[in-house]
Amino acid sequence: QVQLVESGGGLVQAGGSLRLSCASSGRTFSTYVMGWFRQAPGKEREFVAAISRSVGSTYYADSVKGRFTISRDNAKNTVYLQMNSLKPEDTAVYRCAAVAKNIRWTSIATASLYDYWGQGTQVTVSS
Repeated sequence: QVQLVESGGGLVQAGGSLRLSCASSGRTFSTYVMGWFRQAPGKEREFVAAISRSVGSTYYADSVKGRFTISRDNAKNTVYLQMNSLKPEDTAVYRCAAVAKNIRWTSIATASLYDYWGQGTQVTVSS
C-alpha cells in the first residue's frame, strides 16, 4: 500500500509563491506517474499537473501553464509543485496522486485512473 502525504500549503497573497511537496512511503515511487489535482469549495476536482516516471515528460492544465512547475526526486520519493504568480482562483485543496499501471499519456488528466491519493493540503490565495 502506498501512502502519499502532502505538505507546504498555506495562506499567501496574490502574486506570491508556494511549494507543495508530496512524500511517498512506497519503495517503488519511481515506477509511478505522479499528478496534482485541486478542488475548490463548490467546484469539481480539477487536474493541475502530471509528471512521468522518468522525469522526461510533464503536462499542465492551461490554467496553470507558465506559473506552476511539477518536478520529482525519485531518490527522496517526493514530487513537488512549485506555484508562482498565485491568483485567488488558485485557492483550493491540493492533492497528489499516483498511477501504478501503464496509461496513455493523453489520459493523464483523468482522475479516475489514479490508484493512490493523498489527503490534501489547503492553499489559500488572498487578493
